[in-house]
Amino acid sequence: MNDRLLGIIALVLAAFMTWAGWDIEAPFAYEPVGPRAFPLLIALVIGLCGLRLAIKGGNPVHPNPPGANGRIVLMLLFAAAYAFLFEWLGFVIATAIMTVAVGRLFGGSWIKTAIGGLVMGLLFFLLFDKVLDVVLPGGVLEGLI
Repeated sequence: MNDRLLGIIALVLAAFMTWAGWDIEAPFAYEPVGPRAFPLLIALVIGLCGLRLAIKGGNPVHPNPPGANGRIVLMLLFAAAYAFLFEWLGFVIATAIMTVAVGRLFGGSWIKTAIGGLVMGLLFFLLFDKVLDVVLPGGVLEGLI
């Protein structure tokens, strides 16, 4: 696989995201841009990067170092678990668990990843839920936060 092939795959992904995100509408208007803007913006960024790779690419891609493929698979599993636990556990706990899991995957110590996960979960919750008024699930901490 080379950069051009990756660029073409990215362009196909961007086209699919645009197609899938085009019909997203909220049942009521609660934001000026609506929920469609985020997937379309991400599709635009992926498409531009894919176009750059497809036009200017051609460099060979080196194989991953030993153990990297296993970490990539674990990251996908962690992301899926985060998506499933997000509503039930709530943003703060799910984010803290995800941060610890990813931090440990990349060699962080238990104490540093735990502190980082708790701080990140709480600060991002306060930023999005309280400051930016983006409703996030409280989960098991619903009455406390």
